[in-house]
Amino acid sequence: MKISDIVVELFREAVIYLPEDVKDALKKAYEEEDNELSKNTLKAIIENIKIAEEKQVPLCQDTGVPIIFLKIGKNINSSEIIKIIEEIKEGVKRATEEIPLRPNVVHPLTRENFKTNVGLNAPFINIEFDEHLDREIEITAFPKGAGSENMSALKMLKPSDGIDGIKNFVLQVVADAGGKPCPPIVVGMGIGGTADVALKLAKKALLRKIGERHKDKEIAELEKELLEKINSLGIGAMGLGGKITALDVFIEIAGCHTASLPVGVCIQCWADRRASRRIKIDEINL
Repeated sequence: MKISDIVVELFREAVIYLPEDVKDALKKAYEEEDNELSKNTLKAIIENIKIAEEKQVPLCQDTGVPIIFLKIGKNINSSEIIKIIEEIKEGVKRATEEIPLRPNVVHPLTRENFKTNVGLNAPFINIEFDEHLDREIEITAFPKGAGSENMSALKMLKPSDGIDGIKNFVLQVVADAGGKPCPPIVVGMGIGGTADVALKLAKKALLRKIGERHKDKEIAELEKELLEKINSLGIGAMGLGGKITALDVFIEIAGCHTASLPVGVCIQCWADRRASRRIKIDEINL
C-alpha cells in the first residue's frame, strides 16, 4: 500500500463518517435542547449523518479545503519526507476524483479553479516532529468547510486585557458569527505565540475529541467556563435559538512576547470531520 492510498481512505472516512465522539455529542445536544426549532434541526442533522453512512456519500456538500496534520517520527530522512509529501498531494488529487471531493481550491485573486484541490501550496500540510514515533508517521485528514472557516478571527490583545479580555473576545466572535458557521459548533482557541502561531494553535485545538480537556487544570477550567458562556448566548442549532450553541471549546497555548497577547479563534461546524492513521514507514511503498 502507498501513502496516497491511505490519504484517499482518510478523506473518504472523514467526509462520510463523523467520529463517534461528535455523533454522541450531537445526540446529547438533541436530548438536552428544549427549543423546538433547534431540536428539529438537530434531529435532521442526526438523520443526515445516518443517510450519509448508508449511501456512502459525503455528509455535507462542502467537503472543505484539504488540510493535513502530519506527525513525523525519528529516523526518517529528508528524502523520505519529501516523498511522503508528494504522496499526500497525489492522494488529495485522487480523493477529489474518486470520493469525490468538491474541487474547492481556487486562485485567491483570479478565482481560477485548480480542479484537483492541489495548487498554490494546497493541500495545506502542517508538519510536526514527534519523538515518540520511531520510523512512523501519523496522518490526520481535516477537511475544513468555508462557512465555519470564514468566521475565524485574530486579535492582538494587550497583556493588560488579561483573561477577561480573552473571554470577551471569543464571546464576541461567536455572537457575531451567529448561525453562519452552522452550529452547534466546536470552538478552537490559540492563546500566545505570534499572530500566525495563535491561529495555527486554534486549528490544532480542534483535533481533540469532544470532552477531552487540556492537561493544564487552569486552561481546562477556562475551556469549561467558555463553553457554558457560549451556550448561554442562545444562538442554538443553525442560529434558530436554544441552549446548545457549542459542543465544546478547546484551547492550546504557547509562550509569547512580553508586550503581546495574541488570541486566535477557529470555529468548526457541526460536521466536525477528522480521520487519522499511524503508519510504519517500512511497511509501505515510498
